[in-house]
Amino acid sequence: MIVLMEVAGIVISLFAFAYAAWLYLWVKKQPQENVQIEKVGKLIQDGARAFLGRQYGLLFRFAGLVAIIICALIPKPIWQGFSVQNIFMMISYLAGTLFSAFAGKIGIEVATIANGRCAYAARDGIKPAFMTGFRGGAVMGMAVVGACNLGVCLVYMLLGDPQAILCFSFGASSLALFAKVGGGIFTKTADIAADLTGKVELGIPEDDPRNPAVIADNVGDNVGDVAGMGADLFDSNVASLAATIVIAANLDRMSQFKGNIATVFCYAALGLLASILGVMTAKIGKNGNPTKALNSSTYVTTGIYAVLTALATVIFKFRFEIWASCVLGLLVGVIIGITTDYFTDDSKKPVHNVAHASHTGPAFTILSGISYGFLSTMPAMIGTGISTLISYRLCQNIDPTCSGEYALFGISMAAVGMLSIVGMIVSNDAYGPIVDNARGLAEMGGLGDKVLEITDELDSAGNTVKAVTKGFSISAAGLTVIALLGTFMSEVNSAAAELGVAGVTGFDVMDPLVFFGMLTGAAIPAVFSAILILGVDRNAQRMVAEIHRQFSENPGLKEGKSDPDYKRCIEIAADGAIRELIPAGAVAIVSTIVVGIVGGVSAIAGFLVGNIVSGLLLALFMSNAGGLWDNAKKYVESGHEGGKGSEAHKSAVVGDTVGDPFKDTAGPSINTQITVVSLIASLLSTLFLTFSIFR
Repeated sequence: MIVLMEVAGIVISLFAFAYAAWLYLWVKKQPQENVQIEKVGKLIQDGARAFLGRQYGLLFRFAGLVAIIICALIPKPIWQGFSVQNIFMMISYLAGTLFSAFAGKIGIEVATIANGRCAYAARDGIKPAFMTGFRGGAVMGMAVVGACNLGVCLVYMLLGDPQAILCFSFGASSLALFAKVGGGIFTKTADIAADLTGKVELGIPEDDPRNPAVIADNVGDNVGDVAGMGADLFDSNVASLAATIVIAANLDRMSQFKGNIATVFCYAALGLLASILGVMTAKIGKNGNPTKALNSSTYVTTGIYAVLTALATVIFKFRFEIWASCVLGLLVGVIIGITTDYFTDDSKKPVHNVAHASHTGPAFTILSGISYGFLSTMPAMIGTGISTLISYRLCQNIDPTCSGEYALFGISMAAVGMLSIVGMIVSNDAYGPIVDNARGLAEMGGLGDKVLEITDELDSAGNTVKAVTKGFSISAAGLTVIALLGTFMSEVNSAAAELGVAGVTGFDVMDPLVFFGMLTGAAIPAVFSAILILGVDRNAQRMVAEIHRQFSENPGLKEGKSDPDYKRCIEIAADGAIRELIPAGAVAIVSTIVVGIVGGVSAIAGFLVGNIVSGLLLALFMSNAGGLWDNAKKYVESGHEGGKGSEAHKSAVVGDTVGDPFKDTAGPSINTQITVVSLIASLLSTLFLTFSIFR
């Protein structure tokens, strides 16, 4: 049955690629006849390609070094006897990086052609503009999940080793960590510099072509929110499948019920199929609401998935407890999305209250935004906890001989369920930067106020949906990492059995090694975030200085009589992003290895728990607070609380500037950091079991 499900997964993945190709050709056929938009669009595309090329070049060199280390250490050190499995592990790791890079590259290519066509389509109303932006984003959605399912199915079909899936996942995670960090630093460097110099200092519009940073800002939307977020969600999806397959493989050996791995592959394939059907049914009326249309597509996809998996459970005689855990995870994900929407949607009270507080200065904008950001974390944290608890209880009695393993399997299947419709989630997320770019291109192309009103409405929906998808992906990462904690224990016990030593059944918080690990792990997300935000700060200051230089040395620039040097700002953003991404990634990776060597498996267990709890809280807070500040600014700009140019507007811009690195750099990068350290812990579990300074 496993082979049948693997083949089904491969077929559906190929269908997803075919549908993505059709969507790409549809978007490409849409008219775009504005010369200025064509010119600016080409600059954005060239800048995004150039940065992605430089970033991937660096990451592939890093991946080559890690591949050699993996070949030397996994599944066992070569000095204990070289095995062909070591080569397979290395190949699996490299395949993960390549599949992740492929998905990001496809997203960049379609996003940089969809933005201009979306802007031009807005001349004919909101419906054609929405469909162009959404279908452009859907290409990314189909490519990400298609590549994920295809890669996992092929690796397991060819090697049949769950640890190879972990290496594949580590490849995806290591590339995603640096891609998200680098893209996030690039995009927020340009965004902050453009806003502060343009809106606050010079009083010119957000996407005014006189601003030297405006093209770098648009390039950043693509490399950060398209390629970076695509790699992030690719990583989360692969990690959830990897963790679940490792636990399922152990259960298939131990339990009377042998369909656990088949269940994972079946539910994952049906999730992709549901996303394809959901994208196909997405629509909006002539005067429709884009936020409602995007959310409706998510709900439709959720319903399709629940029905398809229920039918598969009956037909293939899977366990309904597993199905219930999976659907529970999905429903909790949707609920988390709804609560995130409440705190970030510009039609809701929190955004209105922050906009109103901006009348009295930026300090009150910051204070109110931080407060609502912290409040917004509670529903998601509790939802993730409830999902974990109920899934554990649902599945622990499936087979009394291995109740603990089935309980962990239930949690991991809840993570698979939460990420099952990730094809739709990525589609919604990639829609955001496409319509954001479309708004800027419409202004630079002089398409008129009516078009700007439409693109502003699309952009506002994009900001809300981006906040929702980030909350969704962060919570899913939380469940995934809880499953990876179970995977870590499973890998430790497997290594212990081979070595003839005692395994582990749990960890005592009062154990000083566990407590040491918890405190260290809890600190890492805060340090990681600080490094990223300081990186954005330093890089943005360099770009602000460059903008000042151009305006002082080019007197005709402010009057629009001469063109700015856009390429110089793109170079500053790219150089800084490449320079600043290394320290943050190094902190996450090195700290995990050091804690494992110092305290062994007990310290690593505590490290993972502390990292999960602290990371989830910080990631949710920063993503939601940043989205709230962004939409509070847009709410003021739409004519409320004094409108553009008012004191409230200036304060709201400052709030948005603070929120930018929160929501687009540090916040969404933390969940990738959590996944990376969890995978390192699992892959090096034998090393930490056999060698540590304190035991």
